[in-house]
Amino acid sequence: MSALKPVLAAAFTSLATLAAAADLPDLGGREIVVVTENAYPPLQFVDPASGEAIGWEYDAMAEIAERLNATITYENISWDAMIPAVSEGQYDIGMTGITIREDRAEIVDFSDAYMRSEMVMLVRGDEDRFSDAASFAANEDLLMAAQPGTTPFYVGVYDVLDGNEANPRIKLFETFGAGVQALRSGDVDLVLTDGTAGNGYVAASEGALKIVGEKLGTEDFGFIFPKGSDLVEPINAAIAAMKEDGTLDALNTKWFLDYKVGG
Repeated sequence: MSALKPVLAAAFTSLATLAAAADLPDLGGREIVVVTENAYPPLQFVDPASGEAIGWEYDAMAEIAERLNATITYENISWDAMIPAVSEGQYDIGMTGITIREDRAEIVDFSDAYMRSEMVMLVRGDEDRFSDAASFAANEDLLMAAQPGTTPFYVGVYDVLDGNEANPRIKLFETFGAGVQALRSGDVDLVLTDGTAGNGYVAASEGALKIVGEKLGTEDFGFIFPKGSDLVEPINAAIAAMKEDGTLDALNTKWFLDYKVGG
């Protein structure tokens, strides 16, 4: 009898998952156009080895589509154009680690949060000139990389530096990856990022990168939609089901513990 227990447990788990899926809305094979930047590993990026677009958000969206009986088509766009384009209805959903913020919610609708992360300070592995936000700010020679309009940009301006969005110590880059590359090459000295991405880069860097200082706050990530979109409710239902049955935890393990960015 004891040998049957794992089989029975798996069967009950499978039945529970099917029952949960049965309670979700059925979108009848509807085509949904999702836009992303493909520049924020491990959430979404192009695998340098295969050229394939992969990441946490791709896996999550595939799971959502399967549970809701929808078909996903992907498009690419730059970060600074993404929120306006979704707001104007050019795409059904935007995904690229977008922090849920009140100012953004004025022009787009957000899903419920699918991930919570904490802002950290990513530096070179041999950095010894500063160890926290205060000591970075005190050294006028030190530079920070950021994408304009992102949460790390605003945290850098208002929580680390002096509140001047034109501060010349902030060097702007079109993608997050370009900022990390500038850090590694010594062109800048600090990149602010959420802890999930930061830990991924550190794990893959073989000592070339590290995280210093205290965490600078938390941020919740959500998908974005045009205002009034009828997709918000079913997507939220799928996210809730994936939280409940452990799917989101499994994706976190796959992409933030097992997968090595760039490896």
